[in-house]
Amino acid sequence: MNISSRTSCTLLTVGWLAGCSVFQSPAQAPACPAVAEAPPCPVCPAPAPEPLACPEPQVVEKVVRVPVPAPAPAATATGKDLPIVGAVEWATVEPGNIRLEARIDTGSSTTTLHAEDIQLLEKDGKRWVHFALVDPATEEKIAMEERLRRKVVKKSSDGDKQTRYVVKLWITLGDTRMLAEVTLSERAMEYPLVVGRNVLVDTMVVDVSRKHAVSD
Repeated sequence: MNISSRTSCTLLTVGWLAGCSVFQSPAQAPACPAVAEAPPCPVCPAPAPEPLACPEPQVVEKVVRVPVPAPAPAATATGKDLPIVGAVEWATVEPGNIRLEARIDTGSSTTTLHAEDIQLLEKDGKRWVHFALVDPATEEKIAMEERLRRKVVKKSSDGDKQTRYVVKLWITLGDTRMLAEVTLSERAMEYPLVVGRNVLVDTMVVDVSRKHAVSD
């Protein structure tokens, strides 16, 4: 082998070694030390909500004013200021404006009027009573007809029973005028009119020691 060939071999060898050194795989980088993981955070309970501050309750009072009724007048309860009538009074009966002397009888529950020619009639399916009153001033009979209100049965002292008719008439005693039920009677009476409690109660006071207290 000549010198040039040796030289070429030497250069090739050197180049090959240099190439190996150039293309040598890089050295592996040292591994990082493992970092210890932090322990997991324990589950903490949620914080309790703060209590709400409620305002103090307020008492609201509602005042209701109830009107107190006025007491009944003492005159109605005690009889004061009511007209005082005597045991016998003059009364006016309407219709007819007949003035009769009346007996004021607190022992009788009803008012009775002496009448004549009493008859029961029927008109348009309704019952009427036809009767006549005698006017003491003229002795004249005044005929009247009034609706029948009801019937009552009266027992006489001898045991006989009589059916009497009840009508409504206006009766005036002094300044007091009222519509009252009146029982018609054909029997003779000491006074043509007897005023009973159905007219007297809560209307007037009776003084049996007097006569014609509210009328002349």
